[in-house]
Amino acid sequence: MNIQKKLSKRNTIIFSTILMILMATGAVIYFNRSEIADASNLASSAAIEPSDDSTSLFEMEVTLQSPTIKYGFILDNYEVTHSTIKKNEVLSTILARHQVAYPTIDRLVSTSKDVYDVRKLNVGKSYTILSPKAANKGKEAGAAAQYFIYEPDVFKYVIYNLQDTTSATVVYRAVDTLVQASSGIVHSNLWNAMMDNQLDYELAVRMEDALGYMIDFHHIQQQDKFKLIYDELLIDNETVGVGGLAAAYFEHRGKPYYAFYYKDDRYDGYFDENGRPMKKAFLKSPVKYTRISSPFNLRRFHPVLRRVKAHLGTDYAAPRGTPIYAVASGKVTRSGYTRGNGNFVKIKHDNTYSTQYLHMSKIASTARVGMQVKQGDVIGYVGSTGLATGPHVCFRFWKNGKQVDHRKEDLPEPKPMEQESLMEFKKVVERYKKELDAIQYKSNEDA
Repeated sequence: MNIQKKLSKRNTIIFSTILMILMATGAVIYFNRSEIADASNLASSAAIEPSDDSTSLFEMEVTLQSPTIKYGFILDNYEVTHSTIKKNEVLSTILARHQVAYPTIDRLVSTSKDVYDVRKLNVGKSYTILSPKAANKGKEAGAAAQYFIYEPDVFKYVIYNLQDTTSATVVYRAVDTLVQASSGIVHSNLWNAMMDNQLDYELAVRMEDALGYMIDFHHIQQQDKFKLIYDELLIDNETVGVGGLAAAYFEHRGKPYYAFYYKDDRYDGYFDENGRPMKKAFLKSPVKYTRISSPFNLRRFHPVLRRVKAHLGTDYAAPRGTPIYAVASGKVTRSGYTRGNGNFVKIKHDNTYSTQYLHMSKIASTARVGMQVKQGDVIGYVGSTGLATGPHVCFRFWKNGKQVDHRKEDLPEPKPMEQESLMEFKKVVERYKKELDAIQYKSNEDA
């Protein structure tokens, strides 16, 4: 009799537990985003193990499945559509296929324009549509979509609420940072060196930002070497990009160059070992060129005029449409067209230096007479207007009113860091230089 009472009590407990679990499982359907943590806890509940007691009336095991959670939603509660935006496709055509009424779409366009304008949606980008399931609360199949989720990049997504109160919310994903150290040896070009060492080419861009005033990265040599300390960006433990470059070393033609990033109340940028800014007063060239087709030459034979005529500039050959950059900050004093120069821009940098850029296919709208430009601003595009036989930019350099060969000029150096900041900067240099020097180059076999 006592045994039967015990069995009855145990069975009652088991049945009650199963009933509670089934009720809880059903309740997952009605969770909103604020309740996802509860859903996760529910999913991690332990299964009921069968009793070892041979007198048990039954054996049963209940296992709860983990819900699929993404974008802050439990996707199991919806009909889910994943796709990408196609050519000539707009939001209204996408949503109309999912039974969203045009008045709702118009309202969404209006309410979302200050958050994330739907006109920013780009071809090839991913989106997800969440629609109610047919069995959800008696809804019929084919009911209007409730959410449109757009992913402009890996770092964020936009949730468009398509229900009665339309809205848009930009959600930024949590990004983790991992400090990495890498190196490479150039055997053909910088692109191949990055690929050989499984490095994101964005690192090459960062390296050019740090060292580009000292090294012409478009004309580096075989056996040049580099070492880098940088931040790797991760989302959900997957690499999504490159963050800041903390320190860089580049050995060009056997000569070493260091660059260290430093920021305080006075300074923000890359500096050499002695605290002198890597950023120089003038860029080395106004364009990312393929070759110098004609150097500064007082006795050059002109290919169009067919006679000896001084060439008071440096011709940088590059494909038509290649951006042309202001080599230093200044004010545009001339901008227009002449028969010989073609489309051209002239910039006064200070009372000593001026520069001119000839044969442009097009002048940038930001390089009109009287406008201020900054170093590195695009002022036009490579062409062959005027007296030119092929696409290039003729770069001319004035010093005290006289045209000179800029490649032979001893141009002014930027001022070094002030002593107060220099003391803290030296600590940064000591730390990163030690780490850079410890990085080993990979052999060809390793790469």
